[in-house]
Amino acid sequence: MPLEQPNNPLHGLTLEAILTQLVAHFGWEELGKRVRINCFTENPSIKSSLKFLRKTPWARKKVETLFLEMK
Repeated sequence: MPLEQPNNPLHGLTLEAILTQLVAHFGWEELGKRVRINCFTENPSIKSSLKFLRKTPWARKKVETLFLEMK
Protein backbone atom coordinates (compact mmCIF):
# COMPACT_ATOMS: atom_id res chain seq x y z
CA MET A 1 0.00 0.00 0.00
CA PRO A 2 1.56 3.33 -1.03
CA LEU A 3 2.18 5.85 1.72
CA GLU A 4 0.43 9.19 1.56
CA GLN A 5 2.84 12.05 0.93
CA PRO A 6 0.84 15.27 1.31
CA ASN A 7 3.97 17.46 1.53
CA ASN A 8 5.70 15.99 -1.52
CA PRO A 9 4.93 18.15 -4.58
CA LEU A 10 6.10 15.36 -6.91
CA HIS A 11 3.80 12.75 -5.39
CA GLY A 12 1.74 11.04 -8.07
CA LEU A 13 3.90 12.27 -10.95
CA THR A 14 6.00 9.87 -12.96
CA LEU A 15 9.46 10.80 -14.16
CA GLU A 16 8.13 10.48 -17.71
CA ALA A 17 5.35 12.99 -17.00
CA ILE A 18 7.84 15.42 -15.45
CA LEU A 19 10.23 15.12 -18.39
CA THR A 20 7.44 15.44 -20.95
CA GLN A 21 6.21 18.65 -19.32
CA LEU A 22 9.73 20.08 -19.18
CA VAL A 23 10.31 19.34 -22.87
CA ALA A 24 6.96 20.89 -23.78
CA HIS A 25 7.77 24.00 -21.75
CA PHE A 26 11.46 24.53 -22.56
CA GLY A 27 12.21 22.37 -25.60
CA TRP A 28 15.24 20.09 -25.79
CA GLU A 29 17.73 22.86 -26.58
CA GLU A 30 16.84 25.04 -23.59
CA LEU A 31 16.50 21.99 -21.33
CA GLY A 32 20.04 20.97 -22.33
CA LYS A 33 21.29 24.43 -21.37
CA ARG A 34 19.58 24.36 -17.99
CA VAL A 35 20.54 20.76 -17.11
CA ARG A 36 23.90 20.01 -18.71
CA ILE A 37 23.63 16.33 -19.58
CA ASN A 38 24.31 14.75 -22.97
CA CYS A 39 20.98 12.95 -23.23
CA PHE A 40 19.34 16.39 -23.57
CA THR A 41 21.79 17.70 -26.18
CA GLU A 42 22.89 14.72 -28.29
CA ASN A 43 19.98 13.06 -30.16
CA PRO A 44 17.53 13.70 -27.31
CA SER A 45 14.54 11.46 -26.77
CA ILE A 46 12.21 10.76 -23.88
CA LYS A 47 13.21 7.09 -23.86
CA SER A 48 16.99 7.63 -23.69
CA SER A 49 16.62 10.44 -21.17
CA LEU A 50 14.43 8.32 -18.89
CA LYS A 51 16.94 5.47 -19.02
CA PHE A 52 19.76 7.82 -17.97
CA LEU A 53 17.77 9.68 -15.31
CA ARG A 54 16.55 6.48 -13.67
CA LYS A 55 20.11 5.30 -13.02
CA THR A 56 21.69 8.70 -12.25
CA PRO A 57 20.33 10.20 -9.02
CA TRP A 58 22.15 13.55 -9.27
CA ALA A 59 20.74 14.20 -12.76
CA ARG A 60 17.24 13.16 -11.73
CA LYS A 61 17.42 15.56 -8.78
CA LYS A 62 18.36 18.44 -11.12
CA VAL A 63 15.44 17.63 -13.42
CA GLU A 64 13.00 17.41 -10.51
CA THR A 65 14.29 20.71 -9.08
CA LEU A 66 13.89 22.43 -12.45
CA PHE A 67 10.36 21.06 -12.71
CA LEU A 68 9.44 22.43 -9.28
CA GLU A 69 10.94 25.84 -10.17
CA MET A 70 8.88 25.86 -13.38
CA LYS A 71 5.61 25.46 -11.43
